[in-house]
Amino acid sequence: MNESALPTTASQQLVEELLAVCGSLKQENETLKAQLDWFKRQLFGQKSEKRQVIQNPDQVTIADILTTPPEVSVPAPKEIITYTRRKKGRSDNCVTEKGLRFTDDVPVEIIQENVPELQGEDADHYEVIDYKITRRLAQRPGSYVVLEYRRPVLRHKPTQTLSSPPAPAGIFDKSLADVSLLAGMLIDKFVHHLPLHRQHHRMIMSGITISRSTLTLLVKKTAELLRPIFEALLRSVLASRVVAIDETPMKVGRKEKGKMQNAWFWPVYGVKDEAVFTFSTSKSVKHLESLLENWQGVVLSDGNPVYDSYCNSRDDITLAQCWVHARRYFIKSEQAEPAATGQALALIGDLYKTEAVIRDKTLTGSDKKAFRQLHAKPAVDAFFDWCQNERQRIDLTPQNPLTKAISYACNHEQQMRVFLEEPDVSPDTNHLERALRCIPMGRKNDLFCWTELGGEHVGIVQSLLVTCRLQGIDPYRYLVDVLQRISLHPARQVDDLIPRNWKERFGDNPLKAPLDK
Repeated sequence: MNESALPTTASQQLVEELLAVCGSLKQENETLKAQLDWFKRQLFGQKSEKRQVIQNPDQVTIADILTTPPEVSVPAPKEIITYTRRKKGRSDNCVTEKGLRFTDDVPVEIIQENVPELQGEDADHYEVIDYKITRRLAQRPGSYVVLEYRRPVLRHKPTQTLSSPPAPAGIFDKSLADVSLLAGMLIDKFVHHLPLHRQHHRMIMSGITISRSTLTLLVKKTAELLRPIFEALLRSVLASRVVAIDETPMKVGRKEKGKMQNAWFWPVYGVKDEAVFTFSTSKSVKHLESLLENWQGVVLSDGNPVYDSYCNSRDDITLAQCWVHARRYFIKSEQAEPAATGQALALIGDLYKTEAVIRDKTLTGSDKKAFRQLHAKPAVDAFFDWCQNERQRIDLTPQNPLTKAISYACNHEQQMRVFLEEPDVSPDTNHLERALRCIPMGRKNDLFCWTELGGEHVGIVQSLLVTCRLQGIDPYRYLVDVLQRISLHPARQVDDLIPRNWKERFGDNPLKAPLDK
């Protein structure tokens, strides 16, 4: 054989270097493809995490729906709503002593105040010579109404003295805002995510002239009025032995010129379907130390190292972690490793089939634990056995998305098994993530909070409104009642006003706004 045909040592070394470079480029290309696929899913893909395993051939299509003759709907009966409106051309230019200005197009409802002097045996001794008028700005859903209280000025004939009943009490002293306006502003801002400047523009288009700073001050005072109820709700949540905790960011206040300060809401979810949004300018473990200082139990969270660091320092706190967060790592590896990822997702799916049966049978306590031990534990064992077997594959590189998914699951195996021993622990934090959606939705509209105090107020109001929805309570009815009741309610019984207890004690007969009476 010709010696010149044999590759030289230099040629062999060059070939090996080229192969190494090709392998590195291939691996980098796969990583970049995975990142690109992830961005495409975020922009164009479905956001639901529900996995369709079996295609049903009998599923009804859009074409079948279109060929089905539509049902003839019976028109709903119409409700006739009437109101009175002021006559045009008033000499006072519609300016009240409270600075409330409104145009002639704004409807005005007159509320006639009854006085005992005109109802008793001495009614003949009095005559109405004039009326004192107090106006309050009220709100109906989608409209504004000015309430005009007509209080008669009486002259006692025998003594010729004048008297008049006092103006009805308001939520705040000498305020132009009716309770319906305060509750409506909070609902619009924190439930429908309508910032105050948009509400202000809506008032202007409705003929109401009012300062935007006045709206801000009303929201601030209302949130402070609700603070004792928020603190009672926090105590109620921390009375649970199992809590779910997460964090979500918000820009709050000005850190320096051209830069906002980072802050976080830490929602805490209790076993009685109550949620509170605690606020902190730090994402460190210090907030957990102050929040859970005297608390013992099980903390359910995602894989944030902050929870690992804190719970490992406490012997009386057990950390449980979310299966859905582990599952999301496997979703990211589906493009690179479809077959192996499908096996992992199928094993996790078996676990959730067990949870679906538990919900259908409404199992609790020891029955729930026994059912999980019988059906969920084999699925969990099979999943982690599969993870250990897959880790032995020599073709899985450290940058492979499946490698990262398996490593995450194996590193948190102990925490992910906690729900098998604790019946009150959910296998995931989906219930908490649904509850905290109000913060990202508000962030898309409000963008930021001007001050740290404003961030605290957001947490106070959202805690009560989110808990109302979790308890099946109309947030508007709750706020209208509580805002009128809190000033008269004993401070030592403030626990009665958290949504869960309020529903039992006052939910059947709540206090109403003047517009609803």
